[in-house]
Amino acid sequence: MTTGLIPGGQPPEPQPTGESMPQQRREPPGDTALPADNRPRSSVITARAAASFEPVGRSVATARSFVRDTLQGWGFADIVDDAVVLTSELVTNAVVHAGTHADVLCLRTEDGVRIEVSDRYPEREVPLQSSAVSMGSPDREGGRGLQLCAALATRWGVDYTPTHKNVWFQLDLPERPVGTRTAGPALPADLLPLADGRVRVAVLQIDRKGGISAWNEDAEELFGYPASDVIGKPLTDLAAWPHTPGTGTGIAEALQLSRWEGTYGIRRADGRVAQVYASHLRVRDTGGEPSTVCLLVRDHERAVLQSPPRVPAGDQSPSSDGQNTDPFEVFIGSPAPDDLDGLLQRTVERARDMLDGDSAFLLLATDDETELEVRASTGLPSARQRFARVPVEAGPGRYGSARMPAVHDDLAAVPGAVPLLAGTGMRSVVTVPLKVEGRLTGSLGVAAEAPGRYTNEEALRLQFAADRIALAVESARLGELERLRRGSLSFLVEASDLLAGTLDRDQTLALMAQMTVPTLATWCAVYTIADQASEPYLSYVLHEDEELIDGIKSLLAKIPPPDPVPTPGARVWTAPGEVAHQAALRSSMRSLGLSGGPTHRIASGIGPTLATASAVGGETVVLPLVARNRVIGMLTLGKPTDEHFRQEILELAEDLSRRAALALDNARLYSERTAISQSLQRSLLPPGLPQIDGVEVEVIYRAAGEGNEVGGDFYDLFPIGNGAYGFAIGDVCGTGPNAAAVTGLARHALRLLAREGLSGPAVLQRLNSAILDEGDRSRFLTLLYGELRPQKDGSAELKVVCAGHPLPLRLRQDGTVSAAAEPQPLLGVIEDLELYEETVTLDPGDVLLCVTDGVTERREGSRMLGDDGLADVLTTCTGLTAGAVAARIMRAVERFASDAPSDDMAILAMRVPGIHQLA
Repeated sequence: MTTGLIPGGQPPEPQPTGESMPQQRREPPGDTALPADNRPRSSVITARAAASFEPVGRSVATARSFVRDTLQGWGFADIVDDAVVLTSELVTNAVVHAGTHADVLCLRTEDGVRIEVSDRYPEREVPLQSSAVSMGSPDREGGRGLQLCAALATRWGVDYTPTHKNVWFQLDLPERPVGTRTAGPALPADLLPLADGRVRVAVLQIDRKGGISAWNEDAEELFGYPASDVIGKPLTDLAAWPHTPGTGTGIAEALQLSRWEGTYGIRRADGRVAQVYASHLRVRDTGGEPSTVCLLVRDHERAVLQSPPRVPAGDQSPSSDGQNTDPFEVFIGSPAPDDLDGLLQRTVERARDMLDGDSAFLLLATDDETELEVRASTGLPSARQRFARVPVEAGPGRYGSARMPAVHDDLAAVPGAVPLLAGTGMRSVVTVPLKVEGRLTGSLGVAAEAPGRYTNEEALRLQFAADRIALAVESARLGELERLRRGSLSFLVEASDLLAGTLDRDQTLALMAQMTVPTLATWCAVYTIADQASEPYLSYVLHEDEELIDGIKSLLAKIPPPDPVPTPGARVWTAPGEVAHQAALRSSMRSLGLSGGPTHRIASGIGPTLATASAVGGETVVLPLVARNRVIGMLTLGKPTDEHFRQEILELAEDLSRRAALALDNARLYSERTAISQSLQRSLLPPGLPQIDGVEVEVIYRAAGEGNEVGGDFYDLFPIGNGAYGFAIGDVCGTGPNAAAVTGLARHALRLLAREGLSGPAVLQRLNSAILDEGDRSRFLTLLYGELRPQKDGSAELKVVCAGHPLPLRLRQDGTVSAAAEPQPLLGVIEDLELYEETVTLDPGDVLLCVTDGVTERREGSRMLGDDGLADVLTTCTGLTAGAVAARIMRAVERFASDAPSDDMAILAMRVPGIHQLA
């Protein structure tokens, strides 16, 4: 849909091409001729909006909403109803009867609006009007669209092209006195709405990002926040608006509408929720920047802002029996609310006005018809009551039943007859059922503060109204339920994907909380149970306002955790709310000096406590986290003060808790397995490297594979005796736990055999036999083993055996690099090995570098680092310490390829310091 301004434009006018293209305007009944419309048509088009709708049934409602929103945004509320009716009929003709797309174009002029509806079925004929308009039978399926145009439009006509048929109509704005929009009759003083002293109107301005940019003095007085505390904050932080996935219109959507009126709550600075009636107007400044102006009054002072309902002219005069038309009979008139919440709220407001009550409420029945859920109210603390549940049979016999009309003259005489009104000050009430095909679907009630206000006559009037609205309410409820189910399914699919994507316990806990807040609850806490003998532990707390998390965490830490009951489903937990309110009360008394303590300013003394009490003061429920027939924790969900959970949200939370429990248990099992594996692997590494006088030693080790600390590569450096040290670096075929098992065998066997005084070749031959004795579990092994003896002259003597391993490299002080040993057969392949040892002397400043093949076989595509590449890097390490040499080699290996290493790597560098360094 596009909307734009076209200065100086002219509205396109249809050119008649024959008798089949009439131009009509309203004429008094009885006229037999339609005079031509010769008025000048020079109105300038100031704006246009267009949209196209598919040939499906739902497009009719979408087209109605498009025209309604467009005209209300232009300020043409006086002609919205007629335009919506005409558009509905014409779009129905196109998408339902003709089965084609419908293109709707709205043109704004100075005098009114012109709307064009085009379809792609031009063959249908147009009925000619040469006599008074006859609407025919109201039960006819078609043929009313053009007749309605003749009856309601100022002018109308039809244009034909070979491919399209375009029906247009124009509605002129009615003449009205300057400054008058709507007005009501003069009333006696005792019939005027009641206000508490001065009427305060809070004026808020909300920028395009949803932040508060203006906050007047009345807003500060009504809600307790100074402007400095709220400017820049999102309105959603203060608005008590229900969160329901897949249903309803949220505060963010309401702020985007051109106009909006309705009731919601604002969280006051003292933690309470103030019910307000709001009127929103979308505007833009001279720079084109949009914003929304919000006017808010206390809910019982709604008459200050509420637009009076538009009553058709014919309904304003008395009917034939002298009775005025019941105002409730027109409450579902155009435009009817598109969403269930809007329809229910309008119902209770009109029901209250119809019976001149002080409050009204509407409840919807659960699927089994055993309970009623509060869905809308007016004149009552609706935030506290919303989604609260009461049993259908609330009292003894017919008097307290919701299945038939009931009149209660004085609730003080029958305590508990209407649980919803307990503590509200209401004395008399009339309730009637909502039924569809004999099935109870809800209950509608109107209450007053005075006793004896209602009789059976009012009950019959209310029942008649309930019968008129019951089918529409049930239809809207089923639509909301379907949207909720679709939204719930999408929510659970996304949650399952997120939970399956991690095996980290802490991240799983965070995901659980983030998926529930704010979609399902205002705050949540996750308790975990390590084993059956352990007490539940508070592991994670989250609130939609991060500033309240610490307060809730501190509060819950002082409360015994809920019992780990494995029974499925949500159960109410009252302890947090009770303790929070007690703490707030004690803090308030201390701040007021009532407990002997110093007196402080209330705002600074009890602000955090009151905020915490308000945050957890609503309904709190606990769902068990059950996995593999064991309770592993509890998921606690909470609402702020006076709010309740709806049943659909609890059922969705139960589904989520089952998925989250399995993910949390998987993360626990994975963490335990990883901890055991890492503990065993760490036992395969040397406990530490010994300090060798006159020789620098540095080792860098990287094991391939997630969670592996030891793989197939290994190293060791250990004292043998008589000033000698054994060193080894090897590589077992393969990686992972199987290779690590051979690693443990090789490392421990080397230490044992070397300390027996055996030479290097003898040590490796016995190790070769031990590997072969493993049978099918044996793996071949490349190994560089040597003995190091520091010398008195500052050099070091090495005796090495290189059994199939990459050759050690010697770096001299002049930068030359050469191999320090000859290659010999590897271990674990043949039984009889002929091995020999070689002697190497490291002069002061020389470096001996030993690596595994994970270093030399580092690849990037077809390139490989290789022995030559390693030697080139080592050439640049002249003068570096052993640690610096090992670090430079590892850095060069990592930078050689962009991919993560696929093989284990070990680097052992030994360096004899220079003479000046020894000094």
